[in-house]
This record gives sequence, structure tokens and C-alpha cells, in this order.
Amino acid sequence: MQTKISYKEPRRILHPTSGFLKGYTHSLNPYVGCAFACSYCYVRQMPIALFHGQEWGTWVEVKQGAEMRLRKEIQKAKQKGPVTIFMSSSTDPYQPVEHQAQITRSLLEVLVENRPDFLFVQTRSPLVTRDIDLFSKIKDRIRISITIETDLESVRKIFTPAAPPLASRLRALQKTADHGLPVQAALAPVLPFSERFPEILANIVNRVCLDDYFMGDGSGGKRTERLNIKKRYEENGMEEWYGPGIHQKALELLRKEFSDHQILISQEGFLP
Repeated sequence: MQTKISYKEPRRILHPTSGFLKGYTHSLNPYVGCAFACSYCYVRQMPIALFHGQEWGTWVEVKQGAEMRLRKEIQKAKQKGPVTIFMSSSTDPYQPVEHQAQITRSLLEVLVENRPDFLFVQTRSPLVTRDIDLFSKIKDRIRISITIETDLESVRKIFTPAAPPLASRLRALQKTADHGLPVQAALAPVLPFSERFPEILANIVNRVCLDDYFMGDGSGGKRTERLNIKKRYEENGMEEWYGPGIHQKALELLRKEFSDHQILISQEGFLP
């Protein structure tokens, strides 16, 4: 799938949060759109995607000059009180265009100079390890969350064929942990996985976040239903992994390797 890249200067880069991200003061999205084009992504059902006029995953808008905008906005925000930032809520900050555009890195450089009270970095890309040097400068105020929904490549290719391979994400998770940075594996949403998956993760991290469509799509699963994700499960004989109680099945398997305090459920795994 070819991605059309465009450039636009944002009128604003820090946005007040609410709902699922109510524990944060602001969200920070370096891009609009996402080339990973995950089939289940809740953003597909948000206005930013519905009214764009092009299929989700085929376009990305680069926020040109975002670092200058951030420098002004965060200084102003810090004058009003604590600043906690979620990066990113509607795009992946380390999608392929970041290799060249480096918008995310430029934003992190600003945050190193103007440290927020807390920064949460959410991605599914191994490119995240490029910025370990910057993360290390604010390691007491940061958490890196790397999405690894399954350990089965056959499953990944059904649901997220344009996303990075699982092996590269596991290596990124290991490298981040090896540098002593606060990191978690996010099974969000839970996809069918093998019984070995919890052991694989436990050998790398001491914290996992477990989420599913019904807790984490912001609408109790209604957005996911409109995307007809259930059909993918049915077509591939995975029906037993779809439903509002599926996180309990995953939870039982994870408890073989993790204690309850190491397993965070849905929203609590993403809060500051």
C-alpha cells in the first residue's frame, strides 16, 4: 500500500485530553494519519479519518514546524500547572515517515529542554529505540509502551499486515528494557496468541498492559463492530478469541508468568 505524504503547519500541537486519556493534561501527535493501517484501529471511526476522503493508511500529514509550536505551547502550559503528555493518541509517532521527517525526535528534543511532569510514549515500531538517548535524559518522568498484540506472525499478517514484524518489536522491547527505561508490553488489543507468549514477555519486561476492543476503543466496542472486525475472526477460525470477556482468557494465561500487580487492565495501563 503506497502512502501519500503531505506537509502542513499545525495551528496547535498540544491538545487538552478527556475521556480515556483524562489522566493527562495534553496529547501530542506528530502526524495526522498512520501508515500502519491496523484493521482494528479505533481512529478509523473518528472524524479525522471518516471525513478525510481517502482510505485510512493511504495518507499521512506531517506536522511541519511542530517543534517550534511545541516550545511555545509547553512553556505556556507549564505556567498554568503540571503538564502530563500522551504521545500519541491518534497516530504512531514512529511510523515509516519518521525515518526521514524526524518530527517525533524534534519534539522529544524540546521536551528534554522543557521537561513535562510525565511523558507516555505509545508505539508499535522498533524505530523507538533510536531515541533511547533522549528518553534516558527524562527516564524518571517517562514510560515507553510498545504494542505487541500476539507472538504469532500469521495472526499479525491477518490484522496488521503493514505493521512491523513481531520479532523486531520484541527486540526493541528488550533493548529499551536493557537501558533501564520504564517500559511495558501492550497487548492492546489482545489478538490470538500462543501459550508461550507470556513466558516470552516475562523474560523481557515486568509490566504488561492488557486491553481489548470492548474496553479500549472508546465506545464499548461499537466502533470495532462498525469495522466488522468480527468477520476476520470468523473467516480464520478464531471466534473463541473475540468477545467482551476475551481479556479474561488472556489474563489467565498471563498470570502464569506475571503477578497481578504487573498486569494492568485497559485504561490503567496507559495512565501516568
